[in-house]
Amino acid sequence: MQLSVVAILLAVAGPATCQLDKWAKEAGLKYFGTAVDNPSLSNQAYMKIARDSSEFGSITPANGQKWSNTEGSQGRFSYGSGDAITSVAKQSGQLLRCHTLVWHNQLPVSSSFSRDQMQRIITAHIQNVAGHYKGQCYAWNVVNEVLENDGTFRQSPMYRAMGIKFITHSFKTAAQTDPLAKLYLNDFNIERCCNAKINATISLLKTVIAAGAPVHGVGMQGHSRVGKSPSKREMKEAMAQFAELVDEVAFTEVDIRHTKLPVTAEDREQQARDYVEVVGACLETAKCVGVTVWDFTDQYSWIPSQYPGEGEACLFDNNLGKEAGVYRRGQPPPECSVFGLAGKGDARP
Repeated sequence: MQLSVVAILLAVAGPATCQLDKWAKEAGLKYFGTAVDNPSLSNQAYMKIARDSSEFGSITPANGQKWSNTEGSQGRFSYGSGDAITSVAKQSGQLLRCHTLVWHNQLPVSSSFSRDQMQRIITAHIQNVAGHYKGQCYAWNVVNEVLENDGTFRQSPMYRAMGIKFITHSFKTAAQTDPLAKLYLNDFNIERCCNAKINATISLLKTVIAAGAPVHGVGMQGHSRVGKSPSKREMKEAMAQFAELVDEVAFTEVDIRHTKLPVTAEDREQQARDYVEVVGACLETAKCVGVTVWDFTDQYSWIPSQYPGEGEACLFDNNLGKEAGVYRRGQPPPECSVFGLAGKGDARP
């Protein structure tokens, strides 16, 4: 049954209404997920929510699997931080979206390596890290944030040493190491069709795929500002472009931040509408498999440290309360405003 989109209701619902992953699956998605970072593991109230598979059907380690936490010095691997998060997903019966193998940031790698040296470094890193998690990851964000906003290549140590071939090599190595995982190219500002970065991403995908690299998905991060988030139409158009080239698309790091605090009721209404647009775009795109929020609570959001004076970007507030108008809507019947839905059933096109 096709789900109808209705007006956003802003009253806070009772304690047992909306369960995000449950609703996502009933609407036709594979999951609704959240990032989880290591500092939150000791917070029992937080973890009770994070472990609830009816709320979040997938977990992404926010930092634990990144290069600096898995290979802090060349050739020396450790997995404690990553394992602490992956064990949560395993114990709770949640999908694991693994993040990330090759990224320019949090990277203890010098830029002075030759092409052959860098290829060996990337090979060893992926073989060790993806090998350690082999069979556990539904998907890997293999290569992360390779393009600048103007569509030019980011001048990372990997790109300076190998050019675009570092991307092709990374995907090929990941496929050989963990052949059952879905392999994603992940980036930001590729949600609004169609800008220079989206066009460059499409060109990049065509080149890498033509070179024999198995790219299964495109991850659109989805970090937005309230009132300036892409529209559902723009996001659907962007996903349609990617869907011509890959098997899956997903929103991988969604948060929608207020650019001025404190916020008004009108600000919250707009934020609710923005979240509805994101989820609606995924629901109305056949190849969109899920939505991941970049942590579910403002308590652990990265926004305030990176954008002073901005925040309240998440579905839950600092006290783990659910944001009125974003996460829940109205009194009975049980509904989720983030879906903008009036009933249950298959919402996929």
